[in-house]
Amino acid sequence: MRGCRAWLLLALCAYGISAWAGGAAATTAGSGATPGNVLAHGARDGKVPAWAIAVDTPAGWTRDCCTYARAIGVDAVLYQGEWTGKPQRVMVLNVWPSKLPTLQAELDADRKHYLQRDPTAKTRSFPVPHAAMPCQATVYEGSDHVDDVVAFCDPGKASGVRLSWSMSFNDGGPQQRALLDDFMRVVVASHYRHYVAPPLAKPAAAAH
Repeated sequence: MRGCRAWLLLALCAYGISAWAGGAAATTAGSGATPGNVLAHGARDGKVPAWAIAVDTPAGWTRDCCTYARAIGVDAVLYQGEWTGKPQRVMVLNVWPSKLPTLQAELDADRKHYLQRDPTAKTRSFPVPHAAMPCQATVYEGSDHVDDVVAFCDPGKASGVRLSWSMSFNDGGPQQRALLDDFMRVVVASHYRHYVAPPLAKPAAAAH
């Protein structure tokens, strides 16, 4: 079991970073998140402008912002197969008004909260090569053999928000590498946009 976790951290911090960096460049130059790929959006909140997060979805994943995501109090989820309500193998998007001064402060607060719940957990953080905004990720090795990966991104001061993607998975599961690859593809393909509501459709003219 520990060998699987050592491999996980090695893959994330060495081979995985270079591979995802290449994927990020390809996404930005080619099929990056297009305006029509908005997954979730939020209304203006005081000084925080209305926001939208656009992302391309890996094959085999279902997008949801308004059914299951709303039921569990998050902005969006991506999941495979049928929705089970279990946290494993579900990518979760959260967007919130930024209050902490830096992206590192967000990571530190998240790590403190996690270790309060699981003091014996192991953690490792690393930068994520995103072409449009700084992102940092942390892998948590839980004592319950359920691991978590969380990526925080900062779209910039003018946006007024920060965002995170997170996912839980069983340590050493057979699809662990594929899940992590898809997760990182989603992170580097996520793009902040100022949200502008589409114009209301004009009512059809009455027949004469």
